[in-house]
Amino acid sequence: MSDTSVKKVDSAHSPTGDLGQAYLVSGTRMAMRLWEIGPTDGIGAHTRPYETVGYVIEGKAELHLGEQVVTLAPGDSWLVPEGAEHHYVVHEHLKAVEATAPPAPEAADVSEAADRK
Repeated sequence: MSDTSVKKVDSAHSPTGDLGQAYLVSGTRMAMRLWEIGPTDGIGAHTRPYETVGYVIEGKAELHLGEQVVTLAPGDSWLVPEGAEHHYVVHEHLKAVEATAPPAPEAADVSEAADRK
C-alpha cells in the first residue's frame, strides 16, 4: 500500500542549519530547504552525494561548477548534478529554495526527528 500521508512544515518554525538554511519538508526521495544568507565568498569547492535544484527568490549569487560560472538572480533556477564539484559566492542577501534528491542527509535527520515528536 502506498503512503498517502501529507506533511506540512511551517517555515517559521523549521529547524535551521549552520549555513543559513531552514529545513522544509522532506520525503523519502527528495527534500526542500530555504536559504537566507548574506554576502559571502562562500566555502571551498565541495561535492554532495545528491542532485540539487534551486530557485532564487531574491538577491544575487554566482554558482561555480567546474570551469563554469553562472550568475544567479531572482527568477533563475539551477541544477548541480550529484557528485559535481561546486561552490557559491553570494553578492547580495540571497533568499532561495533548493530541493535535493535523494534528501540531503541533514534533511533526512531533521525529518526523522520531527516524525518522532
